[in-house]
Amino acid sequence: MHSIDLILTLAGGLGAALVFGFATHRIGLSPIVGYLIAGLLVGPYTPGFVADRHMAEQLAEVGIILLMFGVGMQFHVEELVAVWRVAVPGAIAQSAVATGLGLLVAHAFGWTGTAGLVFGIGLSVASTVVLIRVLSDNRDLHTPAGHIAVGWLVVEDLLTVLVLVMMPAIFARGAESSSVTVSLALAMVKVAVLTALILVAGRRVVPWILTKIAATRSRELFTLTVLALALGISVASAQFFGVSMALGAFLAGLVVGRSEFSVRAASEALPMRDAFAVLFFVSVGMLLDPGFVMNAPVLILSALAVVLIGKPLVALVLVLLWGYPAGVALRIAVALAQIGEFSFIVAAVGAQLGLVTDDVRNTLIATAMVSIAVNPLLYRAVAPLERWVPQRRSAAETLAGAAVAHSAADRDPRHRAVVIGYGPVGRTVARLLRQNDITPTIVDLNIDTVRALRDEGRPAIYGDAGHRDTLVSAGVPSAGSIILSVAGLAAAREVITMARELNPSILILARTAYIRELVTLKQAGASVVYSGEGEVALAFTETILARLGATAEQIDRERARVHDELLTTQA
Repeated sequence: MHSIDLILTLAGGLGAALVFGFATHRIGLSPIVGYLIAGLLVGPYTPGFVADRHMAEQLAEVGIILLMFGVGMQFHVEELVAVWRVAVPGAIAQSAVATGLGLLVAHAFGWTGTAGLVFGIGLSVASTVVLIRVLSDNRDLHTPAGHIAVGWLVVEDLLTVLVLVMMPAIFARGAESSSVTVSLALAMVKVAVLTALILVAGRRVVPWILTKIAATRSRELFTLTVLALALGISVASAQFFGVSMALGAFLAGLVVGRSEFSVRAASEALPMRDAFAVLFFVSVGMLLDPGFVMNAPVLILSALAVVLIGKPLVALVLVLLWGYPAGVALRIAVALAQIGEFSFIVAAVGAQLGLVTDDVRNTLIATAMVSIAVNPLLYRAVAPLERWVPQRRSAAETLAGAAVAHSAADRDPRHRAVVIGYGPVGRTVARLLRQNDITPTIVDLNIDTVRALRDEGRPAIYGDAGHRDTLVSAGVPSAGSIILSVAGLAAAREVITMARELNPSILILARTAYIRELVTLKQAGASVVYSGEGEVALAFTETILARLGATAEQIDRERARVHDELLTTQA
């Protein structure tokens, strides 16, 4: 009976998430809103099918682990260092103000101090998923505003991870104030030992394991290994060090993310994370009581005021104080005006410790749904608003702008290419590109090849070009051309389609073994396709004509005619 309940919960939850996620995406909202709505509809507070909430929550635990693993993989110290002067103090100040405002709201509605603290922390941290999506959709991810917003969010995430570590140490089993300091100190020692063990030993052991698995060239084994590492380190952290599995997953993600396998792990293993993350959001939606929302509109509006007005104002003022243009400040402020997955995780830990009631969780869920829904709309309004805001630019900013412009000129897309495969053809193409002042980034599934290129100082990505994340990491969105140098590439059509979606103006050159594949790859979006059969036929034709005494013009004309005939035959 339990297996049937599990299947029904999976089918009902994922099916509803698919329908409503697609619907919300079509109307310009985040799919997360659809997932939460799906959870509401399959939950106990609405008529019709009711999923097993206990099983959904258990599956959601896996979602939390994989979400935190993904956060660890995407954590880039370099990005944080580049903007630390504004991101670190800004994130700390904004989190403190938002937490304080949450405490005030909680006090006004008669909640306990601990419930108010959890509530305030939940309101203080933005959603990584939503922020990255909004910045990407508006092509601001790789702008100064995007870099600062991502760095800001990284600091918020780290603060929240620290909170998740401290909450059990402080509040578990009703610890008295006299023992809180000892419990907290012990917890921090355990965290320090765990962190050192994973980051020091893990940086040797994990890449060694992944190297051995990668040598098998089995995609299934590689995916299984990454998932086993994420779940295994998480469980071991909880069992042997008494810390949250979320922290163990975060640290595991840090280790894998700093290795040369990071792109492949993200592209092949983390799609599993997305599936379980959907179940996490569905399970959260199942907790929302529509009756509570109808009966507590003032409470929810107060929470929304903290998220949509209080947090953005703090960020706006702080970024302006650091001397950034008003447009940059507006974008950062609006991008952070939402809450999401970390808020739910904090509330879940608070519920496990008996610190919060259903009212707190319901308020956070309702606030998240509304803020996630309106955030993309608010962000789109920044550009028109920016034209009405006077821009202050200091001399330093002018110089910085000139430096950015110069850097952008150096990164002219025409002088950057992505080469898929590093066989004889790929090596020759890459060499010719370098000789003509075009920098190629190589994508290959041979780890030894990638390591050798990196040792030479050449940009190279270890990963499967058939995955979107690999193409993004290789720089396809901002490159001038992409060359598929491998004939018979299994995912050639998918690679071409994704490359065209990521960069509509990119030049796509593809190679195939057979003439019959020319039209298929052209229809997928390739600019030019070369086939082994066709080129051999053309070479034979040229040799025969030259031997018969044809002129260069005649050979070129005949070559063009044969080329057109080959394509017409396959049309």
